[in-house]
Order: sequence, then structure tokens, then C-alpha cells
Amino acid sequence: MHQTDSEYASSVRKELIGFLNSSPCNFYAVRTTAEILDAHGFTPLDEKDEWNLEAGGKYYVVKNSSAIFAFIVGSGKVAENGFRIISAHTDSPGFKIKPNCEIYGDGRVVSLNVEKYGGPIMYTWFDRPLSVAGRVMLRGEDALHPVEILVDLHRPVATVPHLAIHFNRAVNEGNSLSVQKDMKPVVGYFTEQEIAEMKNSGGVIRRMLAVALNEGERYYNKDAKPEGAEEAPAVTGYSITPDDILDYELMLYPCEEACAVGVNSEFLQSGRIDDLSMAYCGIRALLDTEQQACEATRIVALFDNEETGSGTKQGAASPVLRHIVERLCAGVGEAPQDLYRAIAASFMISADDAHGWHPNYNDKYDPTNHPVLGGGPVVKINANCKYMTDARGAAVFHSLCQDAGVNMQYFVNHSDVAGGSTLGNISSQQLDLNGVDVGCAIWAMHSARETAAFSDHVDMIRTFRQFFV
Repeated sequence: MHQTDSEYASSVRKELIGFLNSSPCNFYAVRTTAEILDAHGFTPLDEKDEWNLEAGGKYYVVKNSSAIFAFIVGSGKVAENGFRIISAHTDSPGFKIKPNCEIYGDGRVVSLNVEKYGGPIMYTWFDRPLSVAGRVMLRGEDALHPVEILVDLHRPVATVPHLAIHFNRAVNEGNSLSVQKDMKPVVGYFTEQEIAEMKNSGGVIRRMLAVALNEGERYYNKDAKPEGAEEAPAVTGYSITPDDILDYELMLYPCEEACAVGVNSEFLQSGRIDDLSMAYCGIRALLDTEQQACEATRIVALFDNEETGSGTKQGAASPVLRHIVERLCAGVGEAPQDLYRAIAASFMISADDAHGWHPNYNDKYDPTNHPVLGGGPVVKINANCKYMTDARGAAVFHSLCQDAGVNMQYFVNHSDVAGGSTLGNISSQQLDLNGVDVGCAIWAMHSARETAAFSDHVDMIRTFRQFFV
């Protein structure tokens, strides 16, 4: 049934909030995306299998449970029509729990030893209800195939308490923070007997994980599962103890859900908007256009570890996307040299959110190129090539926005302020693609609670849809 513009905007708003709430960390972002793709008839591919692909076929590949690549094979020859790629990333800045993380203090208070992941605005994490999500590894059938289970505690189990202003009267004049000293989350206080028992059984975290895994859903990887267990994801009758947990990758996340803010509810406020909002927009555009014929092969590439430089096997600096497009060409029966023709005929939109003009800090922004929230998609430009955008790429995106009936904005750094980089130019180390770096304008990038405009995401999806048809 055809939706009106307001109905479409309402559906995007609802889905975007749901996507953010169901994706407390990179692993859950990938699981949520895979479930959406499964519901739309996409076929999962395994890197260990031979790929035989069909024109018009819908497929996806998961890498290390934290990156996902969805594609629809084009109706034309790949060599002649190339790839239309939208890339984003699944990770966000925050705090990762270390091994042997329990710190036992006075009053039998237990805190956690954490490590900073990426570049979070640390003081935004104080005095919030925090939960834990990630993956847990158990012993499998052999040492090379551990069992992986995703876990989300779904409730506040920790907080990072601020020091009272009475002990630091200058706190509002600037406050230097130490991750090791200031950012340790407190998980509770316990009796001496409880602490002794926890120390003998792996600590607080492993005990909490075991309880959560025995009581909640279990999602096993496809490589291994406990002997006698049923097929993933539903597993019953398997009791996990703290000693069964070989290792874990766990992130803290704020428990507050994504919500609408503003007199007219025009703003989206949530953790992890950077960059899950762009991941959602790419997937939504792919699904919106899946029934429309396209000679080019459409790809949404959601990498991991952008916030730490992309230097992992599932990051944009790795050959993972290159391997996928190589196998895609081979899977439809084209010659090896056709890959290079396909790359020359391709275009990438690297989508990672942009800095929106802040009404309190006008002096921080370029005087003529500062995008505003609600002003439409943003093209990001840097003279020192921190972004992949050049005039050709910007012109392509500008034309797409015009064809979609969408306003476009530019972001350029204040000339005295150094900028960061993102997926576009990092991906170019593996694939010499034409492309452009874009995003939606947001406030408080890397805060525990970022803010964006709903309308910008609707307009970005419209532009992505134009790219995919």
C-alpha cells in the first residue's frame, strides 16, 4: 500500500528508534540487521562456502559477528554496471569491560575495571543507569571452534558516580578525567560471604553473565554449539556456569531509550546515533528499492571498529569488502579481470554523521559551511583528504539530492581546527572507488546521548533510494 509522505516519515521515526534501542553494541546492531534482512528474504552466505549467485538475488555476509554486508545482485553484467555501495559502521565510542575486571573496595563495594573504546565524551557517562551487552565465548567441540552467545543484561547494573562538587569546587571550570581513576563503574555492594563466593567462581561479571544466559535468549554462532544443543537460536536444557565462560567482549551502554525531543518532537536523542542512524538509513533504502530493477549491484556495507581506526579484519581498512566483491564477480560467473572494470564503474557513499551547527558555539564552525539540524543531508569536505569527497563525488551526491527533491548542505572544518577521518578514504586503501563522504548533522557527537533531526534521516533515505534505482 502506498504511503503518504507523513506516513513514511512516521514509519522511519518508529523504526529508527526501534533500531537504536535493539542495538546496544556492535554485535546486536549486526544481529538486528540480520533479522531485518531475514524477514525480507535475504540469504545468508558463509565465507567458507562456495558462492553461486543469481541476478536479482538478495544476500548478506556477517564478519566476526560485528560487521555485515548486504547486497542485491544487479540485473546487468557486473563488469559494465559496477557496484553502488553505501557504507556505515556498527560501533560507537564507550567503555569496554576488561578481563579480571572486579575491583573490591571499602564497604564491600565492587567496581569494574574498564577501558575506553574510541573517543567518548567521558563526563556524559557519569550518574547514568548503565547496562552491559556483548558476546560471551564458551568451549565448543574443539579449541578452534568456541561457542558464541550474545548477551544483553537489559537492566541497569552499574553507574559511574560523580565526585561531589564540594570536593572539587572547580569542576565546572574544566575537569580533567582519568579513565583508570574516574570512570570505574560501581556494580553494587555485597556481603563478605558473597564476595568470597564470587572470587571463587570467576567474579561478579561472570556470575551475572551465567544467570542472564541461563534465563534469557541464547544466540549461537553457526560454527559451533554445545554438544546435544538444538539449532540456533533456540537452545534449551543447557546450564551455563561461570567456569564455562572462556572469554567475553562486553560494552557498557546507557539504559535510557531513544526518544523524541523538542516542542514538535522534531529531534531524535539517543546513544549510538553515530553511526547506527546511517546504518539504518542504508538498510532501509536497500529494502525500499529491493523490488525495483537495477543493472548495478547494490551493497550496504556496515563495517566495525571505525571509532578505533578500522584496522581490524572487520574494519574498512581490511580487505573484507574487496574479498566480497571479488567473490561476487566470481559467483555470477564473470572473469577475474572484470572486477577491475566493475570497480571503475562503481561509486561509494560513505555515510558517517556530521557535526551540526551548535547555537551556543558559533565560533567553533566554519562561517559559510556549517550544516544545521533539519537542513538535509551533509556532504563532508576536507582539503587534506580526510574525507574521500572531491568535486566529482560531491556533484554526484548533489544531483541525487536534487533528483530526490531533498536539500543538501556542506560541512567543512573551521580552518584553524583539525578534523577527523571516516570510512570513505580508509576504504579507498583497498578499493580505488569514486565516492563521497556524507552524513546527517548531529549535536554532541560521541556523547552518551547524541541529538539529531528526524527529517534529515527521512531525506537521507530518499537520497539513498535515488542512488539505488
